[in-house]
Amino acid sequence: MLIPLWFAGSVNVYFATFSCFFTGRMLLIHLREQVLDANLELVRRGLVLYTFGNASAISRHDGLVVIKPSGIPYESLKPADLVITDVSGKIVEGVLRPSSDLPTHLVLYKAFPQIGGVAHTHSEYATAWAQARRPVPCLGTTHADYFRGPVPVTDPLTEDEIAQAYEENTGHVITRAFKNIDPIEVPAVLVANHAPSTWGLTVGEAAQNAVILEAVAKLAHLSIQIHNEAAPAGRALHDKHFLRKHGSSAYYGQPKDKP
Repeated sequence: MLIPLWFAGSVNVYFATFSCFFTGRMLLIHLREQVLDANLELVRRGLVLYTFGNASAISRHDGLVVIKPSGIPYESLKPADLVITDVSGKIVEGVLRPSSDLPTHLVLYKAFPQIGGVAHTHSEYATAWAQARRPVPCLGTTHADYFRGPVPVTDPLTEDEIAQAYEENTGHVITRAFKNIDPIEVPAVLVANHAPSTWGLTVGEAAQNAVILEAVAKLAHLSIQIHNEAAPAGRALHDKHFLRKHGSSAYYGQPKDKP
Protein backbone atom coordinates (compact mmCIF):
# COMPACT_ATOMS: atom_id res chain seq x y z
CA MET A 1 0.00 0.00 0.00
CA LEU A 2 1.38 3.39 -0.99
CA ILE A 3 1.33 6.17 1.59
CA PRO A 4 -0.34 9.22 0.04
CA LEU A 5 2.41 11.40 -1.37
CA TRP A 6 1.49 14.63 0.35
CA PHE A 7 0.75 12.99 3.73
CA ALA A 8 4.09 11.20 3.66
CA GLY A 9 5.80 14.45 2.77
CA SER A 10 4.35 16.20 5.81
CA VAL A 11 5.07 13.46 8.37
CA ASN A 12 7.97 11.20 7.42
CA VAL A 13 10.35 13.98 6.34
CA TYR A 14 10.51 15.22 9.92
CA PHE A 15 11.48 11.84 11.35
CA ALA A 16 14.01 11.13 8.57
CA THR A 17 15.82 14.44 8.99
CA PHE A 18 15.66 14.24 12.80
CA SER A 19 17.28 10.79 12.77
CA CYS A 20 20.04 11.76 10.34
CA PHE A 21 20.83 14.94 12.26
CA PHE A 22 21.74 12.93 15.35
CA THR A 23 23.49 10.03 13.58
CA GLY A 24 25.47 12.15 11.12
CA ARG A 25 24.40 9.89 8.24
CA MET A 26 23.21 11.11 4.86
CA LEU A 27 19.56 10.62 4.04
CA LEU A 28 18.59 7.80 1.67
CA ILE A 29 22.12 6.52 1.00
CA HIS A 30 21.05 3.54 -1.13
CA LEU A 31 18.59 5.59 -3.15
CA ARG A 32 21.30 8.19 -3.74
CA GLU A 33 23.54 5.46 -5.17
CA GLN A 34 20.76 4.25 -7.46
CA VAL A 35 20.10 7.78 -8.70
CA LEU A 36 23.78 8.40 -9.32
CA ASP A 37 24.11 5.14 -11.28
CA ALA A 38 21.03 5.98 -13.36
CA ASN A 39 22.42 9.40 -14.24
CA LEU A 40 25.76 7.83 -15.19
CA GLU A 41 23.94 5.21 -17.28
CA LEU A 42 22.55 8.04 -19.42
CA VAL A 43 26.15 9.13 -20.00
CA ARG A 44 27.43 5.59 -20.65
CA ARG A 45 24.76 5.09 -23.31
CA GLY A 46 25.51 8.38 -25.04
CA LEU A 47 22.14 9.97 -24.28
CA VAL A 48 23.41 13.22 -22.76
CA LEU A 49 26.00 15.85 -23.65
CA TYR A 50 27.92 17.84 -21.03
CA THR A 51 25.43 18.62 -18.23
CA PHE A 52 22.22 17.98 -20.21
CA GLY A 53 19.66 15.62 -18.73
CA ASN A 54 18.84 14.34 -15.28
CA ALA A 55 17.36 11.42 -13.37
CA SER A 56 15.59 11.29 -10.05
CA ALA A 57 13.93 8.82 -7.70
CA ILE A 58 11.26 9.10 -5.05
CA SER A 59 10.97 7.42 -1.67
CA ARG A 60 7.23 7.46 -1.25
CA HIS A 61 7.48 6.17 2.30
CA ASP A 62 9.63 9.14 3.28
CA GLY A 63 8.02 11.67 0.95
CA LEU A 64 11.46 12.58 -0.41
CA VAL A 65 12.96 12.94 -3.89
CA VAL A 66 16.63 12.46 -4.82
CA ILE A 67 17.73 14.33 -7.95
CA LYS A 68 20.87 15.36 -9.81
CA PRO A 69 22.13 18.87 -9.02
CA SER A 70 21.84 21.51 -11.72
CA GLY A 71 24.72 22.09 -14.10
CA ILE A 72 27.26 19.78 -12.44
CA PRO A 73 29.41 17.67 -14.79
CA TYR A 74 28.54 13.99 -14.58
CA GLU A 75 32.17 12.88 -14.26
CA SER A 76 32.50 14.73 -10.95
CA LEU A 77 29.22 13.60 -9.38
CA LYS A 78 29.27 11.76 -6.06
CA PRO A 79 26.35 10.45 -4.00
CA ALA A 80 26.78 13.32 -1.55
CA ASP A 81 26.30 15.84 -4.39
CA LEU A 82 22.75 14.67 -5.07
CA VAL A 83 20.02 16.89 -3.71
CA ILE A 84 17.13 15.67 -1.57
CA THR A 85 13.88 17.61 -1.56
CA ASP A 86 10.43 17.07 -0.19
CA VAL A 87 7.51 16.61 -2.55
CA SER A 88 6.88 20.35 -2.68
CA GLY A 89 10.44 20.99 -3.89
CA LYS A 90 11.89 22.29 -0.62
CA ILE A 91 15.50 21.22 -0.14
CA VAL A 92 15.85 18.83 2.79
CA GLU A 93 19.52 17.88 2.35
CA GLY A 94 22.21 19.17 0.01
CA VAL A 95 24.19 22.36 -0.63
CA LEU A 96 23.77 22.44 -4.41
CA ARG A 97 20.78 23.60 -6.41
CA PRO A 98 18.59 20.73 -7.63
CA SER A 99 18.04 20.22 -11.34
CA SER A 100 15.97 23.00 -12.88
CA ASP A 101 13.63 20.24 -14.10
CA LEU A 102 12.71 19.23 -10.54
CA PRO A 103 9.19 20.75 -10.79
CA THR A 104 8.50 18.56 -13.85
CA HIS A 105 9.57 15.45 -11.95
CA LEU A 106 7.38 16.39 -8.97
CA VAL A 107 4.29 16.77 -11.16
CA LEU A 108 4.93 13.32 -12.67
CA TYR A 109 5.38 11.70 -9.25
CA LYS A 110 2.08 13.17 -8.10
CA ALA A 111 0.16 12.28 -11.28
CA PHE A 112 1.62 8.78 -11.75
CA PRO A 113 1.64 7.21 -8.26
CA GLN A 114 3.05 3.86 -9.44
CA ILE A 115 6.37 5.27 -10.67
CA GLY A 116 9.56 5.43 -8.66
CA GLY A 117 11.97 7.16 -11.03
CA VAL A 118 12.10 9.71 -13.85
CA ALA A 119 14.77 10.37 -16.49
CA HIS A 120 15.09 13.25 -18.93
CA THR A 121 17.54 13.41 -21.82
CA HIS A 122 18.15 15.24 -25.06
CA SER A 123 19.06 12.06 -26.92
CA GLU A 124 19.46 12.63 -30.64
CA TYR A 125 16.69 10.68 -32.38
CA ALA A 126 14.02 10.96 -29.69
CA THR A 127 14.65 14.70 -29.50
CA ALA A 128 14.35 14.97 -33.28
CA TRP A 129 10.87 13.39 -33.09
CA ALA A 130 9.99 15.82 -30.29
CA GLN A 131 11.18 18.78 -32.33
CA ALA A 132 9.13 17.57 -35.29
CA ARG A 133 6.12 17.23 -32.94
CA ARG A 134 5.54 13.70 -34.13
CA PRO A 135 4.84 10.64 -31.95
CA VAL A 136 7.20 7.71 -32.39
CA PRO A 137 5.13 5.03 -34.18
CA CYS A 138 5.35 1.35 -33.33
CA LEU A 139 6.63 -0.14 -36.57
CA GLY A 140 7.88 -3.40 -35.13
CA THR A 141 8.43 -5.72 -32.21
CA THR A 142 11.45 -3.88 -30.76
CA HIS A 143 9.14 -1.00 -29.93
CA ALA A 144 6.28 -3.30 -28.88
CA ASP A 145 8.47 -5.07 -26.32
CA TYR A 146 8.57 -1.92 -24.18
CA PHE A 147 5.80 0.48 -25.24
CA ARG A 148 2.20 -0.63 -25.73
CA GLY A 149 1.46 2.05 -28.30
CA PRO A 150 3.12 4.98 -30.01
CA VAL A 151 5.23 7.20 -27.77
CA PRO A 152 3.07 10.33 -27.61
CA VAL A 153 4.08 13.92 -28.16
CA THR A 154 2.62 16.67 -26.00
CA ASP A 155 0.84 19.77 -27.11
CA PRO A 156 3.12 22.81 -27.30
CA LEU A 157 3.17 24.92 -24.18
CA THR A 158 1.31 28.21 -24.45
CA GLU A 159 3.07 31.54 -24.00
CA ASP A 160 1.50 31.89 -20.54
CA GLU A 161 2.64 28.38 -19.56
CA ILE A 162 6.18 29.23 -20.64
CA ALA A 163 6.21 32.61 -18.88
CA GLN A 164 4.86 31.31 -15.56
CA ALA A 165 6.13 28.15 -13.84
CA TYR A 166 7.62 26.76 -17.07
CA GLU A 167 9.06 23.54 -15.64
CA GLU A 168 5.95 22.77 -13.60
CA ASN A 169 3.77 23.38 -16.66
CA THR A 170 5.99 21.04 -18.64
CA GLY A 171 4.91 18.35 -16.19
CA HIS A 172 1.27 19.28 -16.61
CA VAL A 173 1.45 19.19 -20.41
CA ILE A 174 2.94 15.69 -20.11
CA THR A 175 0.18 14.44 -17.84
CA ARG A 176 -2.47 15.84 -20.18
CA ALA A 177 -0.97 13.74 -22.98
CA PHE A 178 -1.71 10.65 -20.84
CA LYS A 179 -5.39 11.35 -20.26
CA ASN A 180 -6.25 8.19 -22.22
CA ILE A 181 -2.90 6.36 -22.00
CA ASP A 182 -1.63 4.13 -19.20
CA PRO A 183 1.75 5.63 -18.17
CA ILE A 184 2.96 2.21 -17.05
CA GLU A 185 2.28 0.67 -20.46
CA VAL A 186 3.84 3.63 -22.30
CA PRO A 187 6.53 4.90 -19.90
CA ALA A 188 7.81 7.68 -22.16
CA VAL A 189 6.80 10.97 -23.73
CA LEU A 190 8.12 13.55 -26.16
CA VAL A 191 7.68 17.15 -25.07
CA ALA A 192 6.91 19.19 -28.18
CA ASN A 193 9.93 21.19 -29.41
CA HIS A 194 11.90 20.01 -26.39
CA ALA A 195 13.00 16.44 -25.67
CA PRO A 196 11.99 13.07 -24.19
CA SER A 197 11.25 12.03 -20.65
CA THR A 198 10.85 8.47 -19.41
CA TRP A 199 9.92 6.86 -16.12
CA GLY A 200 9.70 3.47 -14.45
CA LEU A 201 8.99 1.63 -11.24
CA THR A 202 12.59 2.44 -10.28
CA VAL A 203 15.07 5.06 -11.41
CA GLY A 204 17.14 2.31 -13.04
CA GLU A 205 14.11 1.30 -15.08
CA ALA A 206 13.52 4.94 -16.03
CA ALA A 207 17.09 5.14 -17.38
CA GLN A 208 16.65 1.84 -19.24
CA ASN A 209 13.47 3.14 -20.85
CA ALA A 210 15.38 6.24 -21.99
CA VAL A 211 17.90 3.96 -23.72
CA ILE A 212 15.17 1.88 -25.36
CA LEU A 213 13.26 4.97 -26.46
CA GLU A 214 16.31 6.34 -28.26
CA ALA A 215 16.81 2.99 -30.02
CA VAL A 216 13.21 2.72 -31.25
CA ALA A 217 13.15 6.39 -32.26
CA LYS A 218 16.19 5.72 -34.44
CA LEU A 219 14.66 2.55 -35.89
CA ALA A 220 11.44 4.37 -36.75
CA HIS A 221 13.39 7.15 -38.46
CA LEU A 222 15.43 4.66 -40.51
CA SER A 223 12.35 2.59 -41.41
CA ILE A 224 10.53 5.66 -42.73
CA GLN A 225 13.61 6.64 -44.73
CA ILE A 226 13.55 3.21 -46.38
CA HIS A 227 9.78 3.28 -46.94
CA ASN A 228 7.96 6.51 -46.19
CA GLU A 229 4.63 4.73 -45.95
CA ALA A 230 5.80 2.05 -43.53
CA ALA A 231 2.75 0.78 -41.65
CA PRO A 232 2.52 0.34 -37.86
CA ALA A 233 2.73 -3.17 -36.47
CA GLY A 234 -0.66 -4.84 -36.20
CA ARG A 235 -2.47 -4.81 -32.87
CA ALA A 236 -2.19 -8.58 -32.37
CA LEU A 237 1.60 -8.58 -32.88
CA HIS A 238 2.04 -5.44 -30.81
CA ASP A 239 0.07 -6.82 -27.86
CA LYS A 240 1.73 -10.24 -28.08
CA HIS A 241 5.20 -8.78 -27.69
CA PHE A 242 4.26 -6.35 -24.95
CA LEU A 243 2.23 -8.79 -22.88
CA ARG A 244 4.69 -11.67 -23.08
CA LYS A 245 7.10 -9.37 -21.21
CA HIS A 246 4.79 -7.28 -19.08
CA GLY A 247 1.37 -8.92 -18.85
CA SER A 248 -0.09 -10.87 -15.94
CA SER A 249 0.84 -14.08 -17.80
CA ALA A 250 4.26 -12.88 -18.97
CA TYR A 251 6.65 -15.69 -19.86
CA TYR A 252 9.69 -13.82 -21.21
CA GLY A 253 12.79 -14.23 -19.03
CA GLN A 254 13.09 -16.16 -15.80
CA PRO A 255 10.54 -16.46 -12.98
CA LYS A 256 10.97 -13.53 -10.61
CA ASP A 257 10.69 -15.68 -7.50
CA LYS A 258 13.73 -17.78 -8.44
CA PRO A 259 17.41 -16.74 -8.42
